[in-house]
Amino acid sequence: MSTTQLYGVRAYQSAAAHAGVAAADPHRLVQLMLEGAIDRLATARGHLDRGQVARKGEALSRAMAIVDALNAILDVGRGGDMAANLRALYDYATRRLVEANVHNDGKAIDEVIGLLRELKSGWDAIAPAAGVRS
Repeated sequence: MSTTQLYGVRAYQSAAAHAGVAAADPHRLVQLMLEGAIDRLATARGHLDRGQVARKGEALSRAMAIVDALNAILDVGRGGDMAANLRALYDYATRRLVEANVHNDGKAIDEVIGLLRELKSGWDAIAPAAGVRS
């Protein structure tokens, strides 16, 4: 694939992603954020495995930014114990990702991927029509 074609594909993917976010309800936005964090963590793990430390750090930073955004949108007042538990989970995930970055720890990345996948699985099982709001 030529550089021009690759640029075109990336531009299309970016436009499609932005369109999907713009049309998404709050439930879907959380799904997209979890997917994005998991994807970036998988990318970071790949970079770590290939010894691409700088790229690993960039991917981890992007994943942590998503986790931070998920944490920021929590409404602990309305969400009660569930929101408080999610806040604790996001804080733990962020700490583990900082450790993964500092120590090049693939197991820590894998652990957070597993946590976010489990969370996403539960989130996916909740029907948006059930009145779930993020």
